[in-house]
Amino acid sequence: MSPSIRFQGVYPILATPFHEDENLDLKSLGRLVRFMADIGVDGVTVLGVLGEANRLGDGEREAVVRTAVAAAGGRIPVIVGASHAGTHACLDLCRKAESLGAAAVMVAPSQEPVPNEGRTFEFYRRVAAGTGLPLVVQDHPASTGVHMSVALLLRMIAKLPNVACIKEEAPPTPVRIAALRDGMKNRPVPILTGLGALYGIFDLERGSDGFNTGFAFPEVLIAMVEAAKAGDIERARNIYARFLPLIVFEQQPGIAVRKEILRLRGLIENAKVRHPGADLDAGAAAQLRALLDKILPGIDLTKPLIV
Repeated sequence: MSPSIRFQGVYPILATPFHEDENLDLKSLGRLVRFMADIGVDGVTVLGVLGEANRLGDGEREAVVRTAVAAAGGRIPVIVGASHAGTHACLDLCRKAESLGAAAVMVAPSQEPVPNEGRTFEFYRRVAAGTGLPLVVQDHPASTGVHMSVALLLRMIAKLPNVACIKEEAPPTPVRIAALRDGMKNRPVPILTGLGALYGIFDLERGSDGFNTGFAFPEVLIAMVEAAKAGDIERARNIYARFLPLIVFEQQPGIAVRKEILRLRGLIENAKVRHPGADLDAGAAAQLRALLDKILPGIDLTKPLIV
Protein backbone atom coordinates (compact mmCIF):
# COMPACT_ATOMS: atom_id res chain seq x y z
CA MET A 1 0.00 0.00 0.00
CA SER A 2 1.48 3.34 -1.05
CA PRO A 3 1.67 6.04 1.64
CA SER A 4 -0.76 8.93 1.28
CA ILE A 5 0.35 12.10 -0.43
CA ARG A 6 -0.50 15.72 0.37
CA PHE A 7 1.49 17.60 -2.29
CA GLN A 8 2.79 20.06 0.28
CA GLY A 9 6.44 20.48 1.19
CA VAL A 10 9.35 19.19 -0.88
CA TYR A 11 9.19 16.44 -3.53
CA PRO A 12 12.58 16.16 -5.26
CA ILE A 13 12.69 15.09 -8.89
CA LEU A 14 15.26 12.29 -8.95
CA ALA A 15 17.94 11.68 -11.54
CA THR A 16 18.16 8.26 -13.15
CA PRO A 17 21.71 7.03 -12.46
CA PHE A 18 23.69 5.23 -15.17
CA HIS A 19 26.97 3.37 -15.22
CA GLU A 20 29.70 4.61 -17.56
CA ASP A 21 28.36 2.24 -20.23
CA GLU A 22 24.94 3.96 -19.91
CA ASN A 23 23.21 0.96 -18.37
CA LEU A 24 20.93 1.60 -15.40
CA ASP A 25 22.56 1.86 -11.98
CA LEU A 26 19.69 0.74 -9.76
CA LYS A 27 21.91 0.43 -6.68
CA SER A 28 22.62 4.17 -6.83
CA LEU A 29 18.94 4.91 -7.40
CA GLY A 30 18.00 3.01 -4.27
CA ARG A 31 20.63 4.90 -2.27
CA LEU A 32 19.32 8.19 -3.63
CA VAL A 33 15.73 7.41 -2.59
CA ARG A 34 16.76 6.30 0.90
CA PHE A 35 18.82 9.46 1.40
CA MET A 36 15.81 11.59 0.45
CA ALA A 37 13.64 9.77 2.97
CA ASP A 38 16.32 10.19 5.64
CA ILE A 39 16.50 13.98 5.24
CA GLY A 40 12.75 14.36 5.57
CA VAL A 41 11.38 15.11 2.12
CA ASP A 42 7.63 14.66 1.67
CA GLY A 43 7.98 12.37 -1.34
CA VAL A 44 9.99 11.89 -4.53
CA THR A 45 9.31 11.88 -8.25
CA VAL A 46 10.98 9.53 -10.72
CA LEU A 47 10.92 9.58 -14.54
CA GLY A 48 10.70 13.33 -14.90
CA VAL A 49 12.83 15.48 -17.21
CA LEU A 50 15.79 15.11 -14.82
CA GLY A 51 15.11 11.37 -14.79
CA GLU A 52 15.77 11.17 -18.55
CA ALA A 53 12.46 9.34 -18.99
CA ASN A 54 12.48 9.97 -22.73
CA ARG A 55 15.76 8.00 -23.01
CA LEU A 56 14.51 4.87 -21.24
CA GLY A 57 12.90 1.76 -22.67
CA ASP A 58 9.70 0.33 -21.21
CA GLY A 59 11.53 -2.33 -19.22
CA GLU A 60 13.93 0.24 -17.83
CA ARG A 61 11.09 2.52 -16.76
CA GLU A 62 9.50 -0.39 -14.89
CA ALA A 63 12.82 -1.20 -13.20
CA VAL A 64 13.19 2.42 -12.07
CA VAL A 65 9.71 2.51 -10.55
CA ARG A 66 10.11 -0.87 -8.85
CA THR A 67 13.46 0.16 -7.37
CA ALA A 68 12.20 3.54 -6.15
CA VAL A 69 9.06 2.13 -4.53
CA ALA A 70 11.06 -0.64 -2.85
CA ALA A 71 13.71 1.79 -1.59
CA ALA A 72 11.04 4.19 -0.29
CA GLY A 73 9.71 1.26 1.75
CA GLY A 74 6.47 3.03 2.60
CA ARG A 75 8.33 5.89 4.29
CA ILE A 76 7.60 8.40 1.55
CA PRO A 77 5.28 8.37 -1.49
CA VAL A 78 6.66 7.98 -5.00
CA ILE A 79 5.25 10.07 -7.86
CA VAL A 80 5.91 8.60 -11.30
CA GLY A 81 6.26 10.62 -14.48
CA ALA A 82 3.90 9.14 -17.06
CA SER A 83 4.00 11.70 -19.86
CA HIS A 84 3.64 10.52 -23.44
CA ALA A 85 2.66 12.15 -26.72
CA GLY A 86 -0.16 9.64 -27.19
CA THR A 87 -3.18 9.49 -24.89
CA HIS A 88 -3.47 5.69 -25.03
CA ALA A 89 0.23 5.21 -24.28
CA CYS A 90 0.07 7.77 -21.46
CA LEU A 91 -2.77 5.78 -19.89
CA ASP A 92 -0.73 2.61 -20.17
CA LEU A 93 2.13 4.29 -18.30
CA CYS A 94 -0.25 5.53 -15.59
CA ARG A 95 -1.74 2.07 -15.09
CA LYS A 96 1.68 0.46 -14.97
CA ALA A 97 2.82 3.00 -12.36
CA GLU A 98 -0.27 2.25 -10.29
CA SER A 99 0.35 -1.50 -10.46
CA LEU A 100 3.93 -0.95 -9.26
CA GLY A 101 2.93 1.01 -6.16
CA ALA A 102 3.11 4.64 -7.25
CA ALA A 103 1.26 7.14 -5.05
CA ALA A 104 0.55 9.53 -7.94
CA VAL A 105 1.44 10.20 -11.56
CA MET A 106 2.80 13.36 -13.14
CA VAL A 107 1.66 14.11 -16.69
CA ALA A 108 2.69 16.92 -19.03
CA PRO A 109 0.44 17.95 -21.94
CA SER A 110 0.81 16.49 -25.40
CA GLN A 111 1.74 18.98 -28.11
CA GLU A 112 -0.62 19.35 -31.07
CA PRO A 113 0.43 20.59 -34.54
CA VAL A 114 -2.13 23.38 -34.10
CA PRO A 115 -2.47 24.59 -30.48
CA ASN A 116 -5.90 23.70 -29.16
CA GLU A 117 -6.83 23.99 -25.49
CA GLY A 118 -9.94 21.91 -26.07
CA ARG A 119 -7.76 18.99 -27.17
CA THR A 120 -5.45 19.53 -24.22
CA PHE A 121 -8.39 19.39 -21.82
CA GLU A 122 -9.67 16.24 -23.51
CA PHE A 123 -6.23 14.66 -23.19
CA TYR A 124 -6.25 15.24 -19.43
CA ARG A 125 -9.91 14.23 -19.13
CA ARG A 126 -9.17 10.83 -20.65
CA VAL A 127 -6.04 10.34 -18.58
CA ALA A 128 -7.82 11.32 -15.37
CA ALA A 129 -10.71 8.98 -16.16
CA GLY A 130 -8.37 6.09 -16.88
CA THR A 131 -6.38 6.02 -13.64
CA GLY A 132 -7.32 5.85 -9.99
CA LEU A 133 -4.17 7.71 -8.94
CA PRO A 134 -3.94 11.41 -8.04
CA LEU A 135 -2.75 13.37 -11.07
CA VAL A 136 -0.06 16.07 -11.05
CA VAL A 137 -0.47 18.40 -14.03
CA GLN A 138 2.98 19.54 -15.14
CA ASP A 139 2.89 22.99 -16.69
CA HIS A 140 6.35 23.21 -18.29
CA PRO A 141 6.20 24.76 -21.76
CA ALA A 142 10.01 24.79 -22.04
CA SER A 143 9.99 21.01 -22.48
CA THR A 144 6.51 20.41 -23.90
CA GLY A 145 6.04 23.36 -26.25
CA VAL A 146 2.50 23.66 -24.84
CA HIS A 147 1.33 26.89 -23.22
CA MET A 148 -1.68 26.25 -20.98
CA SER A 149 -3.73 29.25 -19.90
CA VAL A 150 -4.68 29.80 -16.27
CA ALA A 151 -8.29 29.40 -17.38
CA LEU A 152 -7.54 25.93 -18.77
CA LEU A 153 -5.80 24.82 -15.58
CA LEU A 154 -8.72 26.10 -13.49
CA ARG A 155 -11.13 24.19 -15.72
CA MET A 156 -9.15 20.99 -15.11
CA ILE A 157 -9.22 21.56 -11.37
CA ALA A 158 -12.96 22.19 -11.40
CA LYS A 159 -13.94 19.35 -13.74
CA LEU A 160 -11.42 16.55 -13.09
CA PRO A 161 -11.56 15.34 -9.47
CA ASN A 162 -8.27 13.45 -9.46
CA VAL A 163 -6.27 16.46 -10.66
CA ALA A 164 -4.64 16.81 -7.27
CA CYS A 165 -1.73 19.19 -7.84
CA ILE A 166 -0.38 21.72 -10.34
CA LYS A 167 3.36 21.75 -10.92
CA GLU A 168 3.84 25.32 -12.07
CA GLU A 169 6.84 25.94 -14.34
CA ALA A 170 5.53 28.49 -16.83
CA PRO A 171 7.13 31.89 -16.20
CA PRO A 172 6.18 34.29 -14.78
CA THR A 173 5.45 31.64 -12.18
CA PRO A 174 4.67 33.95 -9.23
CA VAL A 175 1.99 35.72 -11.27
CA ARG A 176 0.47 32.45 -12.47
CA ILE A 177 0.49 30.95 -8.98
CA ALA A 178 -1.34 33.98 -7.62
CA ALA A 179 -3.87 33.82 -10.46
CA LEU A 180 -4.48 30.12 -9.83
CA ARG A 181 -4.92 30.76 -6.11
CA ASP A 182 -7.45 33.51 -6.82
CA GLY A 183 -9.33 31.29 -9.28
CA MET A 184 -9.63 28.15 -7.14
CA LYS A 185 -12.81 29.16 -5.35
CA ASN A 186 -14.56 25.84 -4.88
CA ARG A 187 -11.77 23.25 -4.94
CA PRO A 188 -8.32 24.53 -4.04
CA VAL A 189 -5.49 22.15 -4.89
CA PRO A 190 -1.81 22.41 -3.98
CA ILE A 191 0.62 24.17 -6.31
CA LEU A 192 4.27 23.08 -6.34
CA THR A 193 7.19 25.05 -7.74
CA GLY A 194 9.58 23.60 -10.31
CA LEU A 195 12.27 25.14 -12.53
CA GLY A 196 15.05 24.17 -10.16
CA ALA A 197 13.66 26.61 -7.55
CA LEU A 198 14.84 29.49 -9.75
CA TYR A 199 11.95 31.71 -8.66
CA GLY A 200 11.41 29.80 -5.43
CA ILE A 201 11.09 32.57 -2.88
CA PHE A 202 8.82 34.61 -5.12
CA ASP A 203 6.62 31.57 -5.73
CA LEU A 204 6.35 30.88 -1.99
CA GLU A 205 5.36 34.49 -1.39
CA ARG A 206 2.55 34.22 -3.95
CA GLY A 207 1.07 30.97 -2.70
CA SER A 208 3.20 27.96 -3.67
CA ASP A 209 2.85 24.98 -1.33
CA GLY A 210 6.45 23.84 -1.83
CA PHE A 211 8.78 22.35 -4.40
CA ASN A 212 8.72 19.54 -6.94
CA THR A 213 12.07 20.00 -8.61
CA GLY A 214 15.54 18.58 -9.04
CA PHE A 215 17.73 21.01 -7.08
CA ALA A 216 20.51 18.80 -5.73
CA PHE A 217 20.30 20.15 -2.14
CA PRO A 218 16.67 19.55 -1.17
CA GLU A 219 17.60 20.33 2.43
CA VAL A 220 17.73 23.97 1.31
CA LEU A 221 14.21 23.81 -0.08
CA ILE A 222 12.93 22.10 3.08
CA ALA A 223 14.39 24.93 5.17
CA MET A 224 12.79 27.56 2.91
CA VAL A 225 9.37 25.94 3.10
CA GLU A 226 9.57 25.52 6.86
CA ALA A 227 10.56 29.16 7.31
CA ALA A 228 7.76 30.37 5.06
CA LYS A 229 5.19 28.19 6.85
CA ALA A 230 6.38 29.60 10.18
CA GLY A 231 5.84 33.13 8.89
CA ASP A 232 9.57 33.89 8.87
CA ILE A 233 9.75 35.03 5.28
CA GLU A 234 12.95 36.95 5.95
CA ARG A 235 14.75 33.72 6.86
CA ALA A 236 13.36 32.08 3.73
CA ARG A 237 14.66 35.00 1.65
CA ASN A 238 18.11 34.77 3.25
CA ILE A 239 18.34 31.03 2.53
CA TYR A 240 17.32 31.65 -1.08
CA ALA A 241 19.85 34.46 -1.47
CA ARG A 242 22.67 32.33 -0.07
CA PHE A 243 22.08 29.46 -2.51
CA LEU A 244 20.89 31.48 -5.52
CA PRO A 245 24.24 31.32 -7.40
CA LEU A 246 24.10 27.51 -7.21
CA ILE A 247 20.42 27.46 -8.21
CA VAL A 248 21.25 29.59 -11.25
CA PHE A 249 24.30 27.48 -12.18
CA GLU A 250 22.22 24.31 -11.98
CA GLN A 251 19.55 25.82 -14.21
CA GLN A 252 21.76 25.77 -17.32
CA PRO A 253 20.39 23.60 -20.15
CA GLY A 254 20.88 19.89 -19.62
CA ILE A 255 21.12 17.88 -16.43
CA ALA A 256 24.85 17.26 -16.17
CA VAL A 257 25.41 19.81 -13.39
CA ARG A 258 22.84 18.22 -11.12
CA LYS A 259 24.12 14.72 -11.76
CA GLU A 260 27.66 15.84 -10.94
CA ILE A 261 26.51 17.34 -7.64
CA LEU A 262 24.72 14.11 -6.79
CA ARG A 263 27.95 12.27 -7.55
CA LEU A 264 29.93 14.63 -5.34
CA ARG A 265 27.39 14.00 -2.60
CA GLY A 266 28.07 10.26 -2.86
CA LEU A 267 24.50 9.51 -3.87
CA ILE A 268 25.23 8.18 -7.36
CA GLU A 269 28.39 6.46 -8.53
CA ASN A 270 28.61 8.13 -11.92
CA ALA A 271 27.36 11.44 -13.36
CA LYS A 272 26.88 9.91 -16.81
CA VAL A 273 24.12 11.46 -18.93
CA ARG A 274 22.64 9.07 -21.47
CA HIS A 275 23.40 9.91 -25.10
CA PRO A 276 22.59 12.21 -26.84
CA GLY A 277 22.68 14.18 -23.60
CA ALA A 278 26.00 15.81 -22.80
CA ASP A 279 28.20 15.15 -19.78
CA LEU A 280 29.74 18.02 -17.84
CA ASP A 281 32.94 19.36 -19.39
CA ALA A 282 36.10 19.96 -17.36
CA GLY A 283 35.71 23.75 -17.27
CA ALA A 284 32.15 23.62 -15.96
CA ALA A 285 33.14 20.98 -13.40
CA ALA A 286 35.87 23.29 -12.11
CA GLN A 287 33.43 26.20 -11.91
CA LEU A 288 30.99 24.03 -9.99
CA ARG A 289 33.64 22.91 -7.53
CA ALA A 290 34.70 26.53 -6.92
CA LEU A 291 31.08 27.56 -6.41
CA LEU A 292 30.44 24.78 -3.91
CA ASP A 293 33.62 25.68 -2.02
CA LYS A 294 32.44 29.31 -1.87
CA ILE A 295 28.90 28.58 -0.67
CA LEU A 296 29.66 25.53 1.49
CA PRO A 297 33.29 25.92 2.62
CA GLY A 298 34.63 22.90 4.47
CA ILE A 299 31.26 21.13 4.37
CA ASP A 300 31.12 17.37 3.81
CA LEU A 301 28.71 17.18 0.92
CA THR A 302 28.01 13.49 1.54
CA LYS A 303 26.24 14.31 4.80
CA PRO A 304 22.76 15.83 5.12
CA LEU A 305 23.14 19.58 4.91
CA ILE A 306 22.25 21.65 7.96
CA VAL A 307 20.83 24.95 6.68
